Amino acid sequence: MASYRQLYYHIVFGTKHRKHTIPDAHCQLLYKYIWGIIENKKCKLYRINGSTDHIHLLVDIHPTIALSTFVKDIKVSTSIWLKVQPEFSQFEGWAEGFGAFTISHDSRTGVIEYIKNQKEHHKTVSLKDEYKKLLLEFGIEFNEDDLL
Repeated sequence: MASYRQLYYHIVFGTKHRKHTIPDAHCQLLYKYIWGIIENKKCKLYRINGSTDHIHLLVDIHPTIALSTFVKDIKVSTSIWLKVQPEFSQFEGWAEGFGAFTISHDSRTGVIEYIKNQKEHHKTVSLKDEYKKLLLEFGIEFNEDDLL
């Protein structure tokens, strides 16, 4: 019998010290690079977007890859790549942690729209406030001092 799964992860990670080092004018270069990493891992990217200080992904991760390994590989690969791209000369690195939230198939369209509207959303909401809201919404205990 074949193996089947449906595991949607909404992943959020930010830049080091929440610095605004991902210019809107060049973010698509980064998103395409991340998409390539995800495809090479035999995973599926449903949506990617973010703001100048963080990224949101909606992905289906291949069952042979641990979530923490998946995020680490993206962060390590993109860090190396970003530091040699002139368009991202201010980039210093990624924050240490990340958020990952599983969502249902029925929620997928809503999360895709949410990620799609990140640039507009962050004209009025900070990453810290958004991240805190996600943690509360998913019932995850956290320490305010440890937020992205």
